[in-house]
Amino acid sequence: MRDKEFRVIVEKYEKLIFTICYQFVKDYQEAQNLTQETFISAYTHIDSCNMDSIKPWLSRIATNKAKDYLKSAYNRRVVLNSEDNNDDMAINNEKTPETLYISKEGMESIRDKILSLKEPYHKVSVMYFLEYKSIVEISEVLKRPKKTVQTQIFRAKNILKEYINKEG
Repeated sequence: MRDKEFRVIVEKYEKLIFTICYQFVKDYQEAQNLTQETFISAYTHIDSCNMDSIKPWLSRIATNKAKDYLKSAYNRRVVLNSEDNNDDMAINNEKTPETLYISKEGMESIRDKILSLKEPYHKVSVMYFLEYKSIVEISEVLKRPKKTVQTQIFRAKNILKEYINKEG
C-alpha cells in the first residue's frame, strides 16, 4: 500500500480511533498518543488486513492499545504506591547522595527549559508542569478554551522532548 492510500485511511478514521482511545483513557493527550500508535501499528501490519474490514480492524487495534496503556498505567501506580510504603527500603536502595544529586540536576535542567519556552507555551507550561494546575484551572486563569490549553501543553511536551533528546 502506498503512503497516499494510507493517508486517506488515516483521514477517514482518525476521529473514530481518537474517540475509542479517549473513551478508555479519559485523557486528551494520551488519546492522541494512542491514536498515533494505532495508525503506526496499522501501517506496519497493513498487509495482514482485509481492506473490506479496515474499520473494525483499526478499532480493534485502538482498543488493544488503550487497554495495554491502562494496564501499564495501573502497574505504574501500584508499583509507586508500594514503594511509598517501603520508604526505608527505597532510601537504602535508591536514594544515595549521587542519585539525589543527579535527580536534582535533571529536575533543575527541565525546570529551566520550561521557563525558557516562548509564548503561547510559557504560561501554560509553568502553570501545568511547575504549579501543578489542572487544564480547567489554566483555561479559566488564562481565559483560553480548554482544547487550546490541551493542545499547547501537548506541543510544549514535544518541544521539551526535543530539548532533552538533543542533550542526551
